[in-house]
Amino acid sequence: MAEGRLVGKNAIITGGGSGMGRATAHRFTKEGVSHVFLVDKRPERLEKVQKEISDLGGRATPIQAELSQAEDCTRVIETAKKADGRIDILVSNAAAWTEEPFLDMKKESWDKVLAVNLTASFLLGQGAARVMKDQGGGVILYTASISSLGASKDFTHYGVAKAGIVNLVQNMAIELAPYGIRVNCISPGPTDTQQSLDIVGADNMDKFCKEFPLVPLEKRLGRPEEMAAAFAFLASSDASYITGHNLIIDGGLTAHAYSIPEPE
Repeated sequence: MAEGRLVGKNAIITGGGSGMGRATAHRFTKEGVSHVFLVDKRPERLEKVQKEISDLGGRATPIQAELSQAEDCTRVIETAKKADGRIDILVSNAAAWTEEPFLDMKKESWDKVLAVNLTASFLLGQGAARVMKDQGGGVILYTASISSLGASKDFTHYGVAKAGIVNLVQNMAIELAPYGIRVNCISPGPTDTQQSLDIVGADNMDKFCKEFPLVPLEKRLGRPEEMAAAFAFLASSDASYITGHNLIIDGGLTAHAYSIPEPE
């Protein structure tokens, strides 16, 4: 395992069983993180990524959790603290969604999506921050979304939750700065993940990975490794003067004031 910018740190990564969480666990291990706590609700995914981290020369502890439940959020923080006596980095990345028009959206869907995306972000962040305050500092990172910047048809609850994360980051950054705790988030655009695959289907996903005309830069979807690279930077001392920031990673997609279809 090559030494990097995160040597000797430990990290909690939620949604660590696939997509951006998995890629971030790989990148952090390559950057020298000594212990990764992988959090996911699917044990088979945790087992797979745990082995991958071991093959990279790292150490991973799987934590099966349902983050819509407050007690599971508490257990995640307590498990990491008990194991290492500290928490250096939290990456709150797990997400939930349903595709429902606003007029037909069920309250249960609203409650679940906000619970996993926003309430768990608060609970995990607060729990980690309390540990970090006592130890003299740390880094808390979140996955928001470009859905936080505007409307996403049929995903009102998801966009509202992601917008809440951006504001949560700003408030946390201000209140936690005196304790040496930095708080930032990334906002990915459309990315090649299991969640995207579930939304658009396998045929469309294969097409979009090769060509996604709405994105100015290379006209393709983002890659989980590109999001992981941003997390590695924000977690490192290279970002020591950055807090309260939402880093948009979308290939220029949201740089459009509006999109005009190219002539055929």
